[in-house]
Amino acid sequence: MAKFKAGLIQLGLKADTSLSPEKIRDVMTEAHIPFIEQAGKQGVQVLCFQEVFNQPYFCPSQDTKWYAAAEPIPDGPTVKLMQDYAKKYNMVIVVPIYEEQMTGVYYNTAAVIDADGKYLGKYRKTHIPQVAGFYEKFFFKPGQGGWPVFHTAYCKLGVYICYDRHFPEGWRALALNGAEYIVNPSATVAGLSQYLWKLEQPASAVANGVFIGAINRPGTEAPWDIGRFYGSSYVVDPRGEFLCEASEDKDELVTAEIDLDKVREVRDLWQFFRDRRPETYGSLSDISHA
Repeated sequence: MAKFKAGLIQLGLKADTSLSPEKIRDVMTEAHIPFIEQAGKQGVQVLCFQEVFNQPYFCPSQDTKWYAAAEPIPDGPTVKLMQDYAKKYNMVIVVPIYEEQMTGVYYNTAAVIDADGKYLGKYRKTHIPQVAGFYEKFFFKPGQGGWPVFHTAYCKLGVYICYDRHFPEGWRALALNGAEYIVNPSATVAGLSQYLWKLEQPASAVANGVFIGAINRPGTEAPWDIGRFYGSSYVVDPRGEFLCEASEDKDELVTAEIDLDKVREVRDLWQFFRDRRPETYGSLSDISHA
């Protein structure tokens, strides 16, 4: 039986946004450490944080101040620190941060660290929104690194980030590349997306025969106050059933036991992969919506 314990951490903003991004990073990282320690002591084997976990969601602004929040991967301070915690607790850690590839080129990225502390690689957010309150194209270049699946100590792990979740193609690509568990670190506020939050990802888990861990931050963030981040982080299985769920408004670690045998069980039952007709889909990416 291939089982492991998954953990998700959601955490509200702990620093005033008038501070420097470097100072905010220090405060938010420090605030996460007790939850990381708690996860390690509870035997969590695969841990993930929320989108750009050590900063506010600064995309309601178009302020170049926030470029200073970006750091190199894997040589920046945050990934280096999380490598230490991964080794300490023999725990895979997914670290979503603002990445600086070079001066002026920045990505919304998640680094993946294996249980021995080894850096395995990264996923860069593919789909970048640009609507009122979510000016992400000002801050993030779209990722073009394909759909990597990381062979960790406990599972074959995929990453999709926030707005990506609205696009079914990436879920399918990750599953076809071998993912068994896919995490989706997010920063999303109440409104239409809250209805979609418990609809899209369970449906994607069923359609692709995978486990999905969805992480969202709680609370509000001044001075932008674009809405209430509603937390509600959860893990869902390949049948679309919830294995755990966090509150809407609290800092919280939630955990779930994942039985990877269920991936085979559900895929053998539904046979969606067998019955796909990829030879008929070739023109889909060529169809213009103009």
